Amino acid sequence: MKRRTLLASGASAATLAMLGMPARAQDKLKVGFVYVGPIGDGGWTFQHDQGRLDVVEAFGDQVETIYQESVPEGADAVRVLQQMALQGCKLIFTTSFGYMDATIEAAAQFPDVKFEHATGFKTADNVSVYDARFYEGRAVIGTIAGRMTKSNKIGYIASFPIPEVIQGINSSFMHAKKVNPDVEMVVIWAYTWFDPAKEAEAAKAMIDQGVDVILQHTDSTAPQAAAQEAGNVYTFGQASDMAAFAPKPRLASIIDNWGPYYVKRVGEVLDGTWTSGHSWGGMAEGEVVIGTISDEVPAEVKAEAEAMIAAITDGSYHPFTGPINKQDGSVFLADGEVATDEQLISMNFYVEGMSGDIPS
Repeated sequence: MKRRTLLASGASAATLAMLGMPARAQDKLKVGFVYVGPIGDGGWTFQHDQGRLDVVEAFGDQVETIYQESVPEGADAVRVLQQMALQGCKLIFTTSFGYMDATIEAAAQFPDVKFEHATGFKTADNVSVYDARFYEGRAVIGTIAGRMTKSNKIGYIASFPIPEVIQGINSSFMHAKKVNPDVEMVVIWAYTWFDPAKEAEAAKAMIDQGVDVILQHTDSTAPQAAAQEAGNVYTFGQASDMAAFAPKPRLASIIDNWGPYYVKRVGEVLDGTWTSGHSWGGMAEGEVVIGTISDEVPAEVKAEAEAMIAAITDGSYHPFTGPINKQDGSVFLADGEVATDEQLISMNFYVEGMSGDIPS
C-alpha cells in the first residue's frame, strides 16, 4: 500500500534537507469511528472495533483513531459527528444503518471531512457507503439449520425491517427449505440491534413455540445463553465468532471482517486517492467469513456447507438464483436468473413459503 509523501510548500523533504531547511513532521490522520453498541457486545460493534485496531496495526504512527460507542441513531449521532469533526477527524466511519441521515447532515456541514457509512445508500462527494453481502453467509447457516433441526422449526431474531435483514431472512429460509422441505421459519422482530434482554426474550419465545435452531440479526450473545439454558437448541454466532458457546449451542458463525476495507480506505485518504463510492464485499473479498463449524454438525453436513462456501467464493453460485417466487406466488426470479444488486438492496418482501408479514 502506498504511503502519503511528505510535502511542504511544494518541496519534498529531501529537497528541504538539501537546502539545509528542516522538514516539518507529517500530521497524523485522525480517524473517527461511531458505534451503535458497546465494543464488548461480542458481535457487530466488536467486529468493527477489530477493524479499527487493524488500521492502527497497519499504519502505526501515521494515524490516530478515536471512537464513541453506544451512540443512539438520530440527533445524538449528529452531535457526535460534529464533535469528531471539530476534534480534527478527517475521516469518520459511521457503522449502523440508522446513522445514514445524520452522516449526510454532518457531511454537508464539514465538506473537508470524508465520511464512510455502513449499510446505507445515500452518498455525497465526501460520503461513501459500504456494506457486506451477509446474505451469502445466511445461505450457508440456513443450510446447516435445515439439516440440524429436529422439530422442523427454525427461528430468526430480526432487528429492523430493512433490505439487509430481509435478505438475510429470505436467504436463510430458502436454503433451509432446499435441504428440508418441511422446515418452517418463525420470525420475531426485536426492533433493536443490541438489547440482551429483548434478544433473550425473543429466543425464549421461539423455544416455547418449538423452535430448535435460532438464527439472529442482532448483536448480543443473549440468544446463545438462552439456547444453552434450554439445552436442546442450536444457534449461530452473529457478526463475530461467539466461540465461547461452541461446540453447543453455537454450530457456526457469520463473521464480519471489516479490517481489509478499513485499511484500504484509510490508505486511500493517506495517499490522496479516496473517492466517494459504494462498496459491497462478500466471501470473495474476505469480508464475510464462516467461523469454525462445530463438531456437533455431522461430517456430511459440514462438507455440504464447505462446498457452498467455496462455490459462493469462486462465483459459481449466487444465493439468489431462480426460480424464486415472492410470498404471494408472483415470480421474482425466473429459472437460472440471478438477482441484481439493485433488486437485493431494495428487497421488501418475503419469499414463497414464508408466513407472516414484514412490518411497515
